Amino acid sequence: MFKSLGAKRLPSPMRRQSQVVPVVAKVLENTVILEDKVKAEADQDAFDFNSYMGAKAKAVNAALDKAVPMQYPEKIHESMRYSLLAGGKRVRPALCIASCELVGGSMETAMPAACAMEMIHTMSLIHDDLPAMDNDDFRRGQPTNHKKYGEDVAILAGDALLSFAFEHIARATKGVPADRVLRVIADLGTAVGGEGLVAGQIVDLDSEGKGNSIGLETLEYIHRHKTAALLEVSVVAGAVLGGATEDEIAKLRKYAQCIGLGFQVIDDILDVTKTTEELGKTAGKDIDQAKATYPSLVGLPKAREIARDLIQTAIDQLSSFDSHKAAPLVALALYIENRQN
Repeated sequence: MFKSLGAKRLPSPMRRQSQVVPVVAKVLENTVILEDKVKAEADQDAFDFNSYMGAKAKAVNAALDKAVPMQYPEKIHESMRYSLLAGGKRVRPALCIASCELVGGSMETAMPAACAMEMIHTMSLIHDDLPAMDNDDFRRGQPTNHKKYGEDVAILAGDALLSFAFEHIARATKGVPADRVLRVIADLGTAVGGEGLVAGQIVDLDSEGKGNSIGLETLEYIHRHKTAALLEVSVVAGAVLGGATEDEIAKLRKYAQCIGLGFQVIDDILDVTKTTEELGKTAGKDIDQAKATYPSLVGLPKAREIARDLIQTAIDQLSSFDSHKAAPLVALALYIENRQN
């Protein structure tokens, strides 16, 4: 009778169990993923980024002040200190310290390298502002170094900061095996030389006046070398000094490469959306010098999308680390995405 009515045979208990198990397993898997996501978001919400950055900046500023004291000849040291201690967010030192602490190191271990990153960053700003380079009159809301001390002194101040950065790592880093210190020094040399910052700078200079004809590939090369290289070595140096494994270093390198390029994409966006007063430096310089930027090549909405994707990819590299220890690096990535100057 049931057969004639089209009734189907009920599955056996064993068959029902075989159907249910995969479903339950999938639900459990999704539950674990959701719980991990909620935990990561909770850790991030509990992390006080402003307090963290304020504390790190205070420690870095004190270390920089001690590392570069006023001494004879006063003129050059005054010029070095003028730009080095002019404030700033200390993003590169914070990245160096955070990556070192993430893999089990300490702020004290990373501090000489963190200071070196800021010395080299300051050198790059002093030289970048020169009339022969970007020809800027203001930096961080103050007259640029060459405007205050003259081009000759500004060039020498940058040179002195660059050379001292390597010396400072070598002399001041304590309790770290020599091979790690040597690796950091070598990596830093690559990051700021003809394969890094200088490479980006020369291609940038050659691109002035050519507008969008240089294309996206060349623009990315400029940004990855002129800006991202120093951010990358800041993160990697902290990881190396802290004793990270090669797998951890690779993940942190990828994180740094993404935030480094993202940083400059955001910089391109800010150059066309903010005022000189808001930026603390001359706005609209790229347009005035007919330089290609991400907004000029792909449009403002697409540039913002590229920046978001880069920052998300960076954050994804931290998923295998302890979420509490990774919180500073996650917050720094989000800060770079949302910064206003």
